[in-house]
Amino acid sequence: MYAIVNISGKQFKVSPAQQLFVPLLESEVGSKIEFSDVRLLSDEGGISVGTPVVDSAKVTATVLEHMKDEKILVLKKKRRKGYRKLNGHRQQLTCIEIESIEK
Repeated sequence: MYAIVNISGKQFKVSPAQQLFVPLLESEVGSKIEFSDVRLLSDEGGISVGTPVVDSAKVTATVLEHMKDEKILVLKKKRRKGYRKLNGHRQQLTCIEIESIEK
């Protein structure tokens, strides 16, 4: 069983007992959250495709931790001008574990 879920504007393929990293969510560590924006649902009975979402389907997850991703370096340079600019950025993420997928 798996589902395609829209979380913070991005779509993820999730299955029960799976851990994944999503963009930062405003939830406390250890709390349970529900995602009702299920785009596709697959189980033993077949596949249900939403228009745009599957009615009465929801995914329940637990927040494990908040963290930062690896540093990404952004370098700007113009040749023969002596111009160089180096910036770094670390995206904030939330680690969640999928508890259940319900119809």
